[in-house]
Amino acid sequence: MAARYARRVHARQRRPGTDEPYIEHLFRVAIRVIEDGGSEEEAIAALLHDAPEERGGQARLSDIRRRFGYVVASIVDALTDTYEDPRPPWRARKERYLLHLADSSPAALRVSLADKLDNVRALARDYRHQGEKLWARAGKRREDVCRYYETLAARFAELNPGRLAEEFEASVRELDETIRCE
Repeated sequence: MAARYARRVHARQRRPGTDEPYIEHLFRVAIRVIEDGGSEEEAIAALLHDAPEERGGQARLSDIRRRFGYVVASIVDALTDTYEDPRPPWRARKERYLLHLADSSPAALRVSLADKLDNVRALARDYRHQGEKLWARAGKRREDVCRYYETLAARFAELNPGRLAEEFEASVRELDETIRCE
């Protein structure tokens, strides 16, 4: 049911700057959550984690709560960095996200880690294909991206140590080498 819901919500949506169906990101995140020992509710939250932010705001979160329960909705809410439309600038959203990580549940941390791992790998892959054009398309500065992911790696290592945090840290190091963080 959650996979069908995610497919419907993200129908025809593509990962920014690519032809990749957005749903592929959501499935990869859910698979990582399951591989890390996550619960069914965490896997469902992984499939739905971007729905409010990308497709419907607070109304979408309410629908998720009604359909999938409070636990799933609370995880999704913890991963949503804004309900505003238009969204605030990327850097401001990420700084707020970093601040609230310490208040996140273990379930939200696991789903967030799986999400950010997929994001950092996609960013490195996109940079290899697009080069410097990536920054203009993404509306982000390289320095801000480097700082964000390095800080995130340190926070995850502290708040949710384990295999997934180690894998994320290794992927951040690879990103640093790929995009030449300084």
